[in-house]
Amino acid sequence: MTEVFESNVAVVGAGHVGLTTAACLASLGHRVVCADVDVAKVDGLARGQTGIREPGLSELVADGLTTSRLKFVFGAAAAAPTADVVFLCVPTPMGTDGAADLTAVEAAVREIRGLLPSGCVVVNKSTVPVGTAARTAELLDRADVAVASNPEFLREGSAVEDFLNPDRIVIGARDPGAADRVAALYEGLGAPVLRTGWASAEITKYASNAYLATRLSFVNSIAELCERAGADIGDVTLGMGHDRRIGTSFLRPGPGWGGPCLPKDTHALLRSAEALGGEFPLLRAAIDTNARQRDLVVERVREAVGGRFAGVRVGLLGLTFKAGTDDVRDSPALAVAARMAAEGAELVAHDPAVPGPLPGALSDAPPGDRDRIRVVETAYAAADGAAALVVLTEWPEFRDLDWKRIAGLLLGESVIDTRNVLDASVLDEAGLSCRGVGRPAPRDPDLAARRPGGVVAG
Repeated sequence: MTEVFESNVAVVGAGHVGLTTAACLASLGHRVVCADVDVAKVDGLARGQTGIREPGLSELVADGLTTSRLKFVFGAAAAAPTADVVFLCVPTPMGTDGAADLTAVEAAVREIRGLLPSGCVVVNKSTVPVGTAARTAELLDRADVAVASNPEFLREGSAVEDFLNPDRIVIGARDPGAADRVAALYEGLGAPVLRTGWASAEITKYASNAYLATRLSFVNSIAELCERAGADIGDVTLGMGHDRRIGTSFLRPGPGWGGPCLPKDTHALLRSAEALGGEFPLLRAAIDTNARQRDLVVERVREAVGGRFAGVRVGLLGLTFKAGTDDVRDSPALAVAARMAAEGAELVAHDPAVPGPLPGALSDAPPGDRDRIRVVETAYAAADGAAALVVLTEWPEFRDLDWKRIAGLLLGESVIDTRNVLDASVLDEAGLSCRGVGRPAPRDPDLAARRPGGVVAG
């Protein structure tokens, strides 16, 4: 890396994006003050307790504290007065109408606008809809303070790696000097920098996530076609991926896409299109296809347990929205669980990153169904007495379970692998029927007869 010019940076928000941004910028040689409104979080971070499952992040925070290049304060007002650049990394959740809720962004701007030094640059790093940079400039009402849009492209589970080895850095600004100052913060990374306008930068983030979501919906539809035709989605996507125009990323079928970004970003882009007088039928279809995919998973489990869920125990492997993270926000696993709970299923779940109860995990379910999920410490406890076992998150350790032991614990013989993470031949040897996504149905006419003590749930 080349030498980076040292700047005073304020980061408002110590969530996943804010904390990663603060720790990584400190590691690049900048002096960073990270602010949050949660006193307990600030106190914990000041002691090096990140509270986030993210490879490399705890080490960077500890190093930043040791070198005094990183510190944590309560409230944006405490971080703003000495900043050359202020990054706004606050939540922009999906509102009731699907649009991004900018309450936190606007509150932060109002809090700091009178405290910023002349010549400072305020940067929207949160994912925000078109027009937010203009709105930020309007709220600041400071001719001596520039506004830029610098969207993040961080994946949970590899956020530090993504920040320090980015595919590109997008900077939207009206003032070329402001764009240069933001770009200088990343100079040592050697990544291509795209300088553009506010609106283009804002749309770039949404367009990227919407495209990835559409790819996932597409491959799930192809997976359904594969099942009907007796084809194998693994072979199909391998053949597709060799085409350099397509590539292999985001071509894995599953129970639907979710997490803290794709659902809210696709809805926000849809609402932005409508607000500007346009239509986006392709994105609407991707969202609808995703909801249908979750219903298809539920239907597959229902068939496996005899056609009804009422009073039936179902084991779940995986609760987070993807492996490598402890984040359950908008998890497709919980969306599937909520649908089964609503029909009376008793759910017993295990996830390596979710050690305890999930209060409110099924908040979308009717009140009487919200306690129908119980989190246990092992996969074997989740399988014990279950009519079927459902893999909902692609944790690699699930592949290496003792499947003969699980076969002895299950009441039924069905394992529904919605992530195609298991070796179906291993389960077959254990006397289990493994049904993947986009793969031919298993050979199971005499499976129960081959399995000693096997009981088919009805």
